[in-house]
Amino acid sequence: MKKILLYLITSIYYLVYFVVMCVMQPVEWFAFKVFGNAGLQTVFNFIAFISLKFNHILGTRFSFENIDFIPKNVPVIFVANHQSLLDTAGIIWYLRKFNCLFVTKKELAKGIPSVSYFLRNAKYVLIDRSNPKQAIPQIKSLAEYIEKENYSAVIFPEGTRSKDGVPKEFAESGLKILCKYAPSAYVVPISINDSWKVYRYGYFPLSFGNHIRFTVHKSFKVSDFSFEEIMKKTQNEIVQGIKL
Repeated sequence: MKKILLYLITSIYYLVYFVVMCVMQPVEWFAFKVFGNAGLQTVFNFIAFISLKFNHILGTRFSFENIDFIPKNVPVIFVANHQSLLDTAGIIWYLRKFNCLFVTKKELAKGIPSVSYFLRNAKYVLIDRSNPKQAIPQIKSLAEYIEKENYSAVIFPEGTRSKDGVPKEFAESGLKILCKYAPSAYVVPISINDSWKVYRYGYFPLSFGNHIRFTVHKSFKVSDFSFEEIMKKTQNEIVQGIKL
């Protein structure tokens, strides 16, 4: 009986999600054409918000702790572990005031209503995982942009999602480029817990009644440490904040 209910609830969730995403894409198009990148980002922030609200259908709750730890009016590099697509929606909405720009995989730029349109037109860095060197100049440009504009970059150094919550090995290259070309930035580690549980059975059915927690750790300035120290300090903070 429980499994039947999960299939039913998941079907309702996907139906509502698909319909609303299809409706929002023309709104994105209009906002982008009339108001440019600022309009596009504002609409997408709202899309992230309603994406989180959709998850109430699944009994999912969200909490974002220690936002006050994040420095203001400076470039910021957010570094987080990665467990599901909900990680991105949570960061976009809860950290919307920090003008977050993501390093993400280019596969998401196709086939997803609203999301793919945004990724094709925003200032995000889209990585081809089969050709990682292609991303180097794009990440460099992103770092220079956040340095100049006091914006924020978001990177998931595991490169792919953990399906059981256990963190994968952290890759250095993307974070190293961001630190090199945004030397006045502050690194802010974030630990994400339990978003993988929504997808514990795969994409169908989804699981019910999960509490996803984002925990922000204390920041530190890039220029105060060597990159080896930055990498070790960041990974330790994130991993220690993951509850298995």
